[in-house]
Amino acid sequence: MRTIKQGLLVGIKTTWVLGKVIFPVTLLVTLLQYTPLLQWIVNLIEPFMGWIGLPGDAAIPLVLASFLNLYAGIGAILTIDFTVKEVFILAMMMSFAHNLIVESTVAAKVGVKLWVVASIRIILALVSGFFIHHLWNGGNELAQYGLISNQSEQVVTGIGAIIWDGITKASIGIVQIAIIVLPLMVFIQLLKDLKWIDRFSKMMAPFTRLLGMKENTATTLAAGVAFGLAYGAGVMIQAVREDGVSKKDLYLAFIFLVSCHAVIEDTLIFLSLGIPVWPLLVIRLSVAIFLTILVASIWHRIEVGARKGISSYEG
Repeated sequence: MRTIKQGLLVGIKTTWVLGKVIFPVTLLVTLLQYTPLLQWIVNLIEPFMGWIGLPGDAAIPLVLASFLNLYAGIGAILTIDFTVKEVFILAMMMSFAHNLIVESTVAAKVGVKLWVVASIRIILALVSGFFIHHLWNGGNELAQYGLISNQSEQVVTGIGAIIWDGITKASIGIVQIAIIVLPLMVFIQLLKDLKWIDRFSKMMAPFTRLLGMKENTATTLAAGVAFGLAYGAGVMIQAVREDGVSKKDLYLAFIFLVSCHAVIEDTLIFLSLGIPVWPLLVIRLSVAIFLTILVASIWHRIEVGARKGISSYEG
């Protein structure tokens, strides 16, 4: 009973911290849908679509996914005829860069610079699109969409209705967070009380060391990979308070998670687009591992160089 109570208390506090970020940001982004801003951005980036092998229409799902979520981007894809290659490029780019405003703001709440998270995700999206376009010669057949139907959302008109739509979506976002975070925190508290967290951290130690991080980041990585960036941030908030996660490990964990998070959900929903999803998963995981190891190596060299500089100065 004490475990459940403690876990729920931590879960409520975490949901409150995340909710204070997610509610206003979701409300703002929802309201922006009813302004000319999104269409202006679409018009702005359309001329650059050919650089990554996409037609101008592809700007619509990219912008919707970046500002909103993968479901909005997929909904837009279902209304346009794309080739398998074009859909795969869109899926890869959207996997790296979706829901940027909300997820980047949540990461900033933990202590990671917002511009770092957003910049990495946008760069990864652009680079992946460029390389897939130039390295893959196949996939020229028309994509066959299936599994889910293309149902457009009900058109909302009037200031009051638009505001209510924004409040509703923001509230649903908080409920979704609570549904995941509360049982997750109870589960983590149970693992802590049973000392299984320590065992899990030791089991994950070789992998976390490979990525340049200490053992106490293992739970955060697991939560982020399985459930998503926002939920990984929720676990990280608790880890920073209780486990003393270092600034270096904080950044490395989020560098990994911005590249590869919610891999089960994010991968499965792309099945509806008629593209191979295993390459999607492998590329995301490979990029996350490579990028995290690279940054950790550079960070380590800078630290060693700084220590040598201090020793030389003192000598």
